[in-house]
Amino acid sequence: MNEKLLQYIWQYQLFNKQHLQTIDELPLSIIHPGYSNSNQGPDFLNGKIKIAETMWVGNIELHIYTTDWNLHKHSDDSNYNNVILHVVWDHDKDLHLPFPTIELKSLVPKLLLDKYNGLMNQHSFIPCENNISDVNQIVIAKFKERLLIERLQSKSILVEALLVSSKSNWKEVCWWMLANNMGGKVNGEAFQQIAQHTPINILLKHTHSLFQIEAILMGQGGLLIPNYTDQYPQALRKEYRFFQKKYSLIPPKVSIHFLRMRPPNFPTIRLSQLAALVKSFSILISSIVEADDLSVIKSLLNIEADKYWATHYVFDELSKYKLKRLGTQTIDSIIINTIVFLLYSYGYYNNIEHLQTKAIRWLEEISAEKNNICNAFEQLGIDNNSAFDSQALLQLKSKYCDDKRCLDCAIGISVIKQNNSTNITTNGKW
Repeated sequence: MNEKLLQYIWQYQLFNKQHLQTIDELPLSIIHPGYSNSNQGPDFLNGKIKIAETMWVGNIELHIYTTDWNLHKHSDDSNYNNVILHVVWDHDKDLHLPFPTIELKSLVPKLLLDKYNGLMNQHSFIPCENNISDVNQIVIAKFKERLLIERLQSKSILVEALLVSSKSNWKEVCWWMLANNMGGKVNGEAFQQIAQHTPINILLKHTHSLFQIEAILMGQGGLLIPNYTDQYPQALRKEYRFFQKKYSLIPPKVSIHFLRMRPPNFPTIRLSQLAALVKSFSILISSIVEADDLSVIKSLLNIEADKYWATHYVFDELSKYKLKRLGTQTIDSIIINTIVFLLYSYGYYNNIEHLQTKAIRWLEEISAEKNNICNAFEQLGIDNNSAFDSQALLQLKSKYCDDKRCLDCAIGISVIKQNNSTNITTNGKW
């Protein structure tokens, strides 16, 4: 038993309430268990109970053992002056407190405890893997809505940190996030560092020339240092040295990696594509707020790298001809992980509700993400029909299942509560 489970049992009254008695054998009726308190003070506020013929209204404190009251020094804390009931799992000692105590250990069904322990001891993909198919789909759908909002708001906190660094410059934040996204898992942080050391306003002065933007980004990424034989990288290096001096650019100390990735994702290709995105950046950033149709955003992201890269993946090495356009999945990834989060955050911090609503709607219009986590949920029968579902499932796995927060999860609670109501009998035993 732990206090989290004990609070859950009390909140949902999952114990035998027939013929309740305090430890002093006084008859007890629970009119209202109170409201869960996440702040300082008793666990439940404004509860209502009846002892014998007297009605009590006030706060309720829960502990595993009765002696925890003294251990936590509640008698010296004025926040606990209005406690009317002490709920414990195990009454280990009579403290002669000025309010009644009730012990729950013998009143809770064994099935409930077995289900909870089963979830906590489960080492599969998710704790409720063997039970989630029995959970009402409406419960899962409603919880997905909450999960998505949680994820969007948590990302808004990250955006807020970037806003502080940029001195509230939304344009720079968008540029940093876009660069991070283009770098992927391996080079995302490095790409963001490149962006943070290369102000977007400087790059926007060169939207007439993809070559110049690419030269600056490649140089800032440290990819123009070797003595290449191809004329193209030689020209890029010459161009970069000119602009580095002109704008006093300081390249960040980052390591760009090529290993363990498919050639279309090489940082050379992604930086060239990022340079192409800069050319439409001004229209893109205004369209994020102003456009209603997601196809507008997709068309602006439909770009390709410089023609040199049609026959190269790295400098000086020829490859089979193929235009290096952003693929559908990459475009969707940019919208999901940058555009939507930025849009929702902008609406959230400026109290523009329709922008938040639009961000959620766009997720509903994007195809579901395909990754190991979402695929595993699909195998368990959980719907993954759009990016809305995918983002909710990622939040569920990382913030609830991995930490076994089953008592904070509507799905976990549904699993634990299943069939418990059938275990009570008329004689008050379980």
